[in-house]
Amino acid sequence: MGKKKKKKTIPVRLNIIFFFVFLLFSALILRLGFVQIVYGEDYKRELEKTEDVTVNTSVPRGKMYDATGKVIVDNVAQKAITYTNSGVKQEEMLETAELLSKYIIKDTKKVTEREKKDYWIIKNEEKANQKVSEKEKEALAEKYPDQDEYNKQVYQLQLDRISEEDLKTLTNHDLEVLAIYREFISGYKLTPQMVKNKEVSDEEFAVVSENLESLPGVDTTTDWERSYAFGDTLKSVLGNVSSAEKGLPAEKLDYYVSRGYSRNDRVGTSYLELQYEDVLKGQKEKVRNKTDKKGNIVSTEVITEGKRGNDLILSIDMELQLEVEKIIEEELKKAKTFAGTKLLDRAYVVLMNPNTGDVLSMAGKRLVRDDETGKLEVQDDALGNITTTYNVGSVVKGATVLTGYKTGAISPGTVWNDTPVKIGNTIKKSWTTMGPISDLTALQRSSNVYMFRTVMKMAGANYVYGKPLSVSLDDFSLVRNEFAQYGLGIRTGIDLPNEQVGFKGQDTLPGFLLDLSIGQYDTYSNMQLAQYVSTIANGGKRMEPHIVKEIREPVADDSTLGPIIETIKPKVLNKVDVKPEWIERVQQGFKMVAQTPKGTAYSNLGGKDYSPAAKTGTAEAFYDGPSRSDYGKEPPQVMNLSLISYAPSDNPEVAMAVMVPWAYQGSVDNGANKKIGERVLDAYFDLKKEREKEDSKEEKE
Repeated sequence: MGKKKKKKTIPVRLNIIFFFVFLLFSALILRLGFVQIVYGEDYKRELEKTEDVTVNTSVPRGKMYDATGKVIVDNVAQKAITYTNSGVKQEEMLETAELLSKYIIKDTKKVTEREKKDYWIIKNEEKANQKVSEKEKEALAEKYPDQDEYNKQVYQLQLDRISEEDLKTLTNHDLEVLAIYREFISGYKLTPQMVKNKEVSDEEFAVVSENLESLPGVDTTTDWERSYAFGDTLKSVLGNVSSAEKGLPAEKLDYYVSRGYSRNDRVGTSYLELQYEDVLKGQKEKVRNKTDKKGNIVSTEVITEGKRGNDLILSIDMELQLEVEKIIEEELKKAKTFAGTKLLDRAYVVLMNPNTGDVLSMAGKRLVRDDETGKLEVQDDALGNITTTYNVGSVVKGATVLTGYKTGAISPGTVWNDTPVKIGNTIKKSWTTMGPISDLTALQRSSNVYMFRTVMKMAGANYVYGKPLSVSLDDFSLVRNEFAQYGLGIRTGIDLPNEQVGFKGQDTLPGFLLDLSIGQYDTYSNMQLAQYVSTIANGGKRMEPHIVKEIREPVADDSTLGPIIETIKPKVLNKVDVKPEWIERVQQGFKMVAQTPKGTAYSNLGGKDYSPAAKTGTAEAFYDGPSRSDYGKEPPQVMNLSLISYAPSDNPEVAMAVMVPWAYQGSVDNGANKKIGERVLDAYFDLKKEREKEDSKEEKE
């Protein structure tokens, strides 16, 4: 009999393993089924989930027009190429920049050395790694256990060790790609960033437009740039706008961002553009970009259409402004031919409607000598009317007389004897000895002594020839507070930033109170003089001056103005606390200055058919101009010239202030203030007559 074969059996342990494997697979299958059946739809929705991102797109700013409807500041459309970063990787952006560089010419001047080094590292990763040895890396890893900080330190060493020779390996093409790439990464995610918006040729615009499908994120569009119809005329007052490249000013970044601005938005940075930013900025176009989980844009939807900024209608008459600027320039140059005018370099004029505060013209010119040619060049300095202040001289005497009336120091018709005044060893006098004179004659002939006598009486000082005089700080405060009612020494309220109020003398010696009464102690701006003379011209109302008189909605038709949103109404800041007959008395004195033979402005304004009233001013002052450092501790003494006027004297429609600082040294008065003032008033009324004739002719036709 043969041997029986042993039956092979599977070990129990192996069976147990098989059983557990079976259970695990069963559990996995059950779990997969559960996920698929119960949570399948949820996971599908999560996979297909998108995100809505709203982006604001900038629009052109509002325009500026002059009082007659002429465009002063406009927007010029220009072709532009943009890039919108949808969150793609650096490599993809570089690829797009590389391709775009084949279609456009990009200026590389603004590429910094640091940006070149960063780009060199991207292009030469292996060489960059070799800039830092393994031993140095180990030391840095030990010193900086945090991975981010370690990477930062290694990268900094790489940057520091990139040589000039290394950077020279970057070709012109590399730099052009880099210049494009730096624009790509300079904006927010999903916010269009300007790549090129100046001098984009028709060919560049066309070829980029044709290849947009191969240039992800790139687009062609229309951008805008500010243009000035009258060149540099009044440009400093109109203000500036930041560029798309610079975007928001760093010092106001948080302020603008908190108000919904993007970092690369253009905003007004000075004067009218800044003052009326909220009006001019417009309403941005709101676009909703729908993106998938990877950040790719799935669809775009316009939520709100963009709207150009509102327009400003200025009170400035540009035809008049141009003529006033021409007059200032011509008279400045003529005055420079006189002796003692080495330091003369500027002059200012403000024309204002005394009843409304409308600034009709705000002009200033400055002579600057070219270092290379030695020739005098003329620069616009209209802002000097509000940003610079000077001793203005006798033009303030109207306010002094009115203060005398109010305090009871004098009354209409009071007579003082105009003979030299001596306080201690100091003699003060008028430009000529006039003898007994009234308040009217004092204004007509510009008596200093009459003003001295008035403020001494006002202060209750017991004046004795050659003896000391006692006055107090309160006496200075009294005069200054009264002057302020007319706009002297305080802010006028003009709708422009950076207005200066002037310097108040600190010493309270008696002689300085006398100087204050004739405009030779505190300093004032030419705009303050314009407000002051307007207050007297209109009977005692201090009007707030303004450059903007209307805000209008934008319209597509450039030949018409849009509907009025807001009219800037005349604003009375205060009414002077004096009797109407006192104002009329000073008005009579001002009329005598211009229209009677002994008046100080009669030689220029006498016989004019527009019946002007005026007051001239000459102030002894110390030079504090641009060449001040040439004279050490003792600046030379100079004469400032000024003129205030209004016309017609019985029903004023225009008030004027003229300021010519440092007009001359010595005794030769070039009379630039009166010559400028005469020509400016002539120009105003001549222009008015011309327009009346044109209007009459049109009515007949």
